[in-house]
Amino acid sequence: MARRTKEEALATRSHILDTAERLFEEHGVSRTSLHDIAQAAGLTRGAIYWHFADKADLFNAMMERVTLPMEKAIEASAVPGPGDPVAAIRHNFLEALRTTVSDPQARRVFEIAIHKVEYVGELTAVRERRLAVRNDCLADVERGLKVAMRRGLLGRRMPARMAALGLQAVIEGLIQNWMLDPHAFDLVRAGEQILDSYLAGLAPAEAATVSAPRRARRPAPTGAKARSTEPALAEAEVKRTSTSTAQTPRRPLSRAR
Repeated sequence: MARRTKEEALATRSHILDTAERLFEEHGVSRTSLHDIAQAAGLTRGAIYWHFADKADLFNAMMERVTLPMEKAIEASAVPGPGDPVAAIRHNFLEALRTTVSDPQARRVFEIAIHKVEYVGELTAVRERRLAVRNDCLADVERGLKVAMRRGLLGRRMPARMAALGLQAVIEGLIQNWMLDPHAFDLVRAGEQILDSYLAGLAPAEAATVSAPRRARRPAPTGAKARSTEPALAEAEVKRTSTSTAQTPRRPLSRAR
């Protein structure tokens, strides 16, 4: 009986979160009350409070139930491992973009967190959670970039902290813009090209400044060679002048009156 009660409690909790997620998406977080969630779920407000302290607690639980794409990248980048840390960071951020496109629930929760919540009043705790996630992201990616710099895979023109901040801004900015209009561009394809360009800019100077081979200039003739070419050049100039003169029409002479 106790086991069944626990399972029922978990089912009720999941049902509340499902209902809240749907209402948050439809009406926004600030315009959705716990009373609205209870009514839509067919429960009392007491049942809601039995599982969650307040709306912020419910919102954070909804976020934690579906790990956001960026947080997946954060967790994977925390330990670069013995391999190429730059390749690992690239792979993890691209996976975040793929998850955003392919996982409807993750995309829905991400859209709520970005576009449909105001960090005021009772939702201040939600803002604090997001700041904590952002700081963890920066610290983990910075750690991976520092490893890459020590191994000579990246240059040191930009501090690792600033490079990590730029990476985060690139990925989050792409996701936010794509969420506004998913038909505007291919998120994964555009993200791959932009991410590769950004990482290429962080490469060591000798790797980043690879120029196309130039055609070798022919050295000017000197000594005997120079003297041997002078008659040929003079003859060519005479021919060019005579040809030009021949092609110039002569003005007819006027008759004397």
